[in-house]
Amino acid sequence: MHPTVVEVSGYIPAIVIPIATGMQLVSLLRSGKTAGVNWMSWFLFGVANIGLYIYTEKYTSIQSITGLLGSAALDFAIVAVVLCGPNPPRTESLSTPH
Repeated sequence: MHPTVVEVSGYIPAIVIPIATGMQLVSLLRSGKTAGVNWMSWFLFGVANIGLYIYTEKYTSIQSITGLLGSAALDFAIVAVVLCGPNPPRTESLSTPH
């Protein structure tokens, strides 16, 4: 594939992924409601983005920095809002069989 197509294609996830993640974060901050937001999923997305950044070995690429590290930062911000916000998730007690 032509290098220009590859280069331009790298900008698509570098723009779309942080915007989509940022929309979730803004929604949480505006509404103050975290019900239904699974913090563990967002945490795992953050870990996966960091792993993919390391795996690609494109440490100075703006697409990798923005799309993967920027998105990971937003993922972890969502986790912080859910866990430290006004309505943190309740710890459900597990019922034990008798």
